[in-house]
Amino acid sequence: MCAAAVCAGAAVWLVAGQDQGLRRARLLFAGGAGVPAPSRLSWERLLVGVRQRREWLCVPATLVLAVLAGSVLPLIAGALAVPLVRRRLQAGERRKEAERRAAGVIALCAAVVGELRAGLQPGQALLPAVRSTPVLGGAEAAVLAAARFGGDVPQALREAARQPGADGLAGVAACWRVAVDGGAGLAAGLDRLEAALRAEQDQREDLRAQLAGAWSTIVLLALLPVAGLAMGAALGADPLTVLFHTPAGIACLVIGGLLEAAGLCWAARIVRAGEEA
Repeated sequence: MCAAAVCAGAAVWLVAGQDQGLRRARLLFAGGAGVPAPSRLSWERLLVGVRQRREWLCVPATLVLAVLAGSVLPLIAGALAVPLVRRRLQAGERRKEAERRAAGVIALCAAVVGELRAGLQPGQALLPAVRSTPVLGGAEAAVLAAARFGGDVPQALREAARQPGADGLAGVAACWRVAVDGGAGLAAGLDRLEAALRAEQDQREDLRAQLAGAWSTIVLLALLPVAGLAMGAALGADPLTVLFHTPAGIACLVIGGLLEAAGLCWAARIVRAGEEA
């Protein structure tokens, strides 16, 4: 516990030292008006750092467990878990980004339809819609250039549709091609495309809500061994000493950890298969 307190204090001190230059700059260029207090800046920067490096929270958590158990095994396990947790968090961020991009495609369709019905031409309607819904990412410049200077807008949209979550832009490109080549109404096509994409999004959200119970069950089952250890400690059995300082306890710890990991992976795979379907 003392080591964990020392690590936390060192982190706060380092963050506070890094904020001195920022405080000086704000005082110099803003005349000191509206500058937050040093302690507030330090805590805000610390919270931002924790959010950006959440996987490193495994180390202090396992450090506390290592102090309680009197063994370095939890600390080694925490250090090995950092890259695995980082991969998991990065996958979650990529999934959230894809969902935000899919919602942005729906908003883009609605914005273009609104501009078209206001009397603008397709190229002119696409420009403000793209600026108001930044969903194209790195392909935004190419799409804007094609719309402004009479380029191949469908091809630029198809290139942008290769981004994760931006599959709906391929439908926008198809509607644009049909409207330009066949003279069909672009607003009507985008309106139907928006309705289809919104229905698909609602279906995904409904499926996610139905699978929330399964995820809760998985988390509950994963925490049962921790509850068992807590009950054993409350009864005076000292389970941490048995697990980390006896051969039979270490064998049970390794086998139980492998079975726990296999069960979590199996259950998560079943739930993800349902999400993909």
